[in-house]
Amino acid sequence: MMLAEKMTIADEFSEAWKSRLESELPHLSLSNRDSIVRWLIGEDSSRLEGLDPEQRQIAEQAMDYRYRILRQRYLGMPPERAYKGLIQRLSNLFLIRNKIRTWIALSRDRQRTVVDVLEEVIQELLQNDRYMQQQSAWIAKCTRDSRLRNALLLASTEEYCLRPIRNQPLLCYRFVNYLRRTQKGGMTQVPADDFIRLVSHEIAPDDTEGAVSLLDNQAVAEYQEAQAAEEQQELRNAVQQRFEAYLTEKKVDPKAVEWLRLYLQGQTQEAIAKALNMDVKQVYRLREKVSYHATRVFAPKNQPELVANWLGNQSELS
Repeated sequence: MMLAEKMTIADEFSEAWKSRLESELPHLSLSNRDSIVRWLIGEDSSRLEGLDPEQRQIAEQAMDYRYRILRQRYLGMPPERAYKGLIQRLSNLFLIRNKIRTWIALSRDRQRTVVDVLEEVIQELLQNDRYMQQQSAWIAKCTRDSRLRNALLLASTEEYCLRPIRNQPLLCYRFVNYLRRTQKGGMTQVPADDFIRLVSHEIAPDDTEGAVSLLDNQAVAEYQEAQAAEEQQELRNAVQQRFEAYLTEKKVDPKAVEWLRLYLQGQTQEAIAKALNMDVKQVYRLREKVSYHATRVFAPKNQPELVANWLGNQSELS
């Protein structure tokens, strides 16, 4: 009698995600749920083999982070609305907004807005960045559904733009790269009445030509995908630990830390209420209390961009 073949880590992740998506996204077709799982696992599933327990936890949390971005911001959203949401979120980043405003004030074309410039930076990112080209090609292999491809592409773009490189979002370096390109030729005009066309309709799975990113030899080449994801998770963990210590020190609520940990695992308020043996209304009040302390008291003194994007806020990640 033959022994059953041992499951790989990628297989274990895949089975776990299929079960979770079946529970959380029952309205999606089986093929679309499988496509999301493939996107989460990634094209090179062999990278997951040989991970130690700590590395495996980081990989799981990184996938959960991408999934939450997809589900809460882009999945099922009309493409134009989803795209505008992405631009709005990125333009609200303090560092990016201030850099762009300063540059506009010193440039010849002072009629441009932060959104105008940011749209050009994102367009250049999608067209010329090697990693995003690879992601676009992989997404095209994962699904033929154009609406889902758009959602996956936008989620990938947001996650990539917010990756911390030397304590700044990667998007800051892309903006510097963009300035170098425009110093000689000036700004490219983006049609005012049309949002940037998403590339998911144009990517061919067998396309072998890759664009070269000007930053590959500057800021990004030394941070390969796995290293960047690990650094990102380490910073998130550090912020979480500091916030947990804050909640305990300030005695916000006896169950505040437990709520936070369950919330960051992606649990719903109903599931948290059951786990903490609390009434759902009490849990929602606890969420409001923790959210207030996170965004109004803790965040201003502790890397506000990280708190806003990683711990989440009541309006977007509830």
